[in-house]
Amino acid sequence: MYPIELVKPMQDELTTVGFEALHTSEAVSEMIKKEGTTLVMVNSVCGCAAGAARPGAINSLKNDKKPTHLVTVFAGVDKEATNTAREFMIPFPPSSPAIALFKDGQLVHMLERHHIEGRPAEVIAENLMGAYDEYC
Repeated sequence: MYPIELVKPMQDELTTVGFEALHTSEAVSEMIKKEGTTLVMVNSVCGCAAGAARPGAINSLKNDKKPTHLVTVFAGVDKEATNTAREFMIPFPPSSPAIALFKDGQLVHMLERHHIEGRPAEVIAENLMGAYDEYC
């Protein structure tokens, strides 16, 4: 587990633009099952989260169509919440970072670490915007 002092700025990067940080299994289940679209960002301390995943997710919100709900869990911090989010992401294996889009509780779009790592934030944002245009 990472100390909260270390991850708070990384978490704040998302919460200051409207993501809700979820810390419990129940909160994750409730949000994913809500009507509409829910973007779930599995946050991480790794470089690809800082350089591509978080900036890509943030930049994707400039799209005309956006998810109804924005939430984040932090791998290595919110263990219970992260595990529950990952259960909803099956059949995809656990990945950090990861970004998933749900519509009415069903997984409709997924970016795993290997889709994020080595790609610029702009590519991540464009990928997500395409998903928003299709599902939101």
